[in-house]
Amino acid sequence: MREGRYGSWGRYPRRPQQAVSMRWRDRVPDGLFAEGSVLPFGNGRSYGDSCLNSAGYLLDARGLDRFIRFDPVEGTLACEAGVLLSEILDLVVPRGWFLPVTPGTAHVTVGGAIANDVHGKNHHRTGTFGCHVRRLELLRSEGTRHLCSRTENADLFRATVGGLGLTGLILWAELSLRPVASEAMEVRTTRFGNLEEFAALSAQADQDHEYTVAWVDCLARGDSLGRGLFMAGDHAAGNSVPRIKPRLDMPVDPPFPLVNGLSLRLFNLLYYHRPVSRGLHRQHYRDFLYPLDRISRWNRMYGRRGFMQYQCVVPRKSGTDVIGELLGQISASGTGSFLTVLKVFGDIESPGTLSFPRPGLTLALDFPNRGKRTLDLLDDLDRVVVDAGGAVYPAKDARMSSNAFKSYFPRWLEFEEFVDPGFSSDLWRRVAGGGG
Repeated sequence: MREGRYGSWGRYPRRPQQAVSMRWRDRVPDGLFAEGSVLPFGNGRSYGDSCLNSAGYLLDARGLDRFIRFDPVEGTLACEAGVLLSEILDLVVPRGWFLPVTPGTAHVTVGGAIANDVHGKNHHRTGTFGCHVRRLELLRSEGTRHLCSRTENADLFRATVGGLGLTGLILWAELSLRPVASEAMEVRTTRFGNLEEFAALSAQADQDHEYTVAWVDCLARGDSLGRGLFMAGDHAAGNSVPRIKPRLDMPVDPPFPLVNGLSLRLFNLLYYHRPVSRGLHRQHYRDFLYPLDRISRWNRMYGRRGFMQYQCVVPRKSGTDVIGELLGQISASGTGSFLTVLKVFGDIESPGTLSFPRPGLTLALDFPNRGKRTLDLLDDLDRVVVDAGGAVYPAKDARMSSNAFKSYFPRWLEFEEFVDPGFSSDLWRRVAGGGG
């Protein structure tokens, strides 16, 4: 077992994992489901324990990495579930196509993108990744294979999209793509002073631009609470493509975490006041959509104790008030994040029974793991989100309570009917007492 390969991206919790490697969808090993519970594992970019199965073993699906069919006229692609989104982009962008939805990293597998029903900066226009899955094939532990779509095995399809890998092993999927003219994007960055200014910017930008997102200074207080930088972008026409920014690496664990109170305050201050280009400027799509992919193994900045990401969504009606309360608690705690992201989710309904995105405001932050201090803060944030009728993203969680989970996902019992009895995860046992 390679711990780095079979841990979560947040490096917390650190639990030994046993794994079986998959190779090709038509060569499933004999006796694969004979011993204990299993859980598919893609590229390990889930932050918490939704990708861990300490009581059983993992199915390493990264080896399911073949392209099956690409139609450059219709803009459809079929591939095995272990193909990375970055590999899809390398194939289709030179041919004038793009993924309709992509999260903040391209280093996730197709199977992982479906299982977590990932979202992107264009949720207000295109919904979630699952909205663009035409069909998929699912292998269940009893050895049966099921072709699933919105019209065939539709209930199982809905459970699998956003189903955290618990309904079976996705072998392959067919996706719809969207046309683009080049690798370039046109981006506008605007500085805003508080949450009210963010709300006004977002309301207009969501009408005018495909991609919108804001970075927030999570340590600001008082009249500056919620200040930040708002980025709006669109795919650009023409042949002028900016060079991709140089790639960096974090080759070793630093002797102490690089993320601390002093570095956070200094970074947030300098980043908020950095020069901002007036008007539109061109960026390569990788630099706009995947800024953290520029730094290989960036999770090591937090040290060996790792970090916890917290992403929530709260209803739009009371959104800025609730986000303000959350940011106020975070600022008062002195614990913050380099990358605090604020975004509006649109009204397009996610297809998955257990999908996280829903209309409202979503806030995402990374917290250095400081043990009980961090866990207590996240519990406090949970209470605010529960009271607001919101939800926390399971793909980025490592500690939510069972009661909180069931409040966030009231359809969990409906989903549970489709959980494969041979599949389980550390998260599922924690929040639902499921299997394994």
